[in-house]
Amino acid sequence: MLSADQQLEILKRATVTIHSEKELAAKLARGKPLRVKLGVDPTSPDIHLGHAVALRKLRQFQELGHQVVLIIGDFTAMIGDPSGRSSTRPPLTHEQVLANARTYTEQAFLVLERSRTEVVFNGDWFAKMPFTEVLALNARVTLQQMLQREDFKNRLAQGTEVRLHEIQYPIMQGWDSVVVRADVEIGGSDQLFNILVGRDLQKEEGMEPQVCMTLPLLEGLDGVKKMSKSLNNYVGLSEPPREMFGKLMSIADALMEKYFLLVLGEAMPADLHPMQAKKLLASRCVEIYHSAEAARDCLEDWDLRFSKRDLAQAELPLVPWTAEMTAFDLAKASFAQLGAVLSGGDIRRLLTQGSIQLNGEKLTDPKQVPAWQAGAVLKLDKKRSVRLA
Repeated sequence: MLSADQQLEILKRATVTIHSEKELAAKLARGKPLRVKLGVDPTSPDIHLGHAVALRKLRQFQELGHQVVLIIGDFTAMIGDPSGRSSTRPPLTHEQVLANARTYTEQAFLVLERSRTEVVFNGDWFAKMPFTEVLALNARVTLQQMLQREDFKNRLAQGTEVRLHEIQYPIMQGWDSVVVRADVEIGGSDQLFNILVGRDLQKEEGMEPQVCMTLPLLEGLDGVKKMSKSLNNYVGLSEPPREMFGKLMSIADALMEKYFLLVLGEAMPADLHPMQAKKLLASRCVEIYHSAEAARDCLEDWDLRFSKRDLAQAELPLVPWTAEMTAFDLAKASFAQLGAVLSGGDIRRLLTQGSIQLNGEKLTDPKQVPAWQAGAVLKLDKKRSVRLA
């Protein structure tokens, strides 16, 4: 192991809160592997780059000789973490959660080292907990404590309901820390309240309280809201290479520095043009989660389609068509084929603005029925094109 000071210097990078740094230094100074906890709720089947921010921090701990405890929240996912939410999450059944969880561990090991990762399900203890113990656990916290949460306070102030089961979430997450005997818990900056509950419960159990380490939230492709599958602004770790590359090329220039830091764990080269920096980021991500060969293929394909503007020779997604389809109909079908969710108004606006082109000719009338031909290229916007099947 490196010295405690050296480890601390590495672990402090790209964090928002360490509560407390003094406690973490003391734990590291003992020279024994720490148990570092991260809880993930499988509310969808895919892990995205936003999740990977915490996974990369866990990998740092592993490389420094520590043990990671990855908690699959099969019970907490049925509640849904209320952190940062302005409304109650739609409920999931246990069967839905377990189906999602099947892919979680394999995707997590794209980042984590298996030999230093302990994977547990919190249903292993919550499913066995009798109601008397649930009541005893609830008695350890007050309603006043729970209502100090910023998201709960905001919802109450706005007249939006807060369901009682949501109040259970921080308590359950905190109890996870007791069960796995966590020395450190990692989470996004919106998780601080939940992690602090874990400290309190550990103290009551006579345990040394865990260190709270929170990380920045990664904005999604919209450049505004936290990356989320429900907002369709995410980049999944298991997405096909070209899809991953294309999504990353759409990131706003203003976010590039943050993406380099949180997604790659390094500073963005200062002397690179923004377009070259995006290509580097996208290539590195594809290489990390797929292969160097896939990264080279994506870069060559991107240059062929966009840098060289040679769409006629590029390999493009195929879209089926019929002769009577209007420009609006085919544009809508093309976006759907690419997995993009656009409203009818957005598509009409792209057409009337001349953004959508057929073999280089602008289609400006949504009701127009062009002479479609197999092999023709329909350019949807600056970064997306399809070929008529």
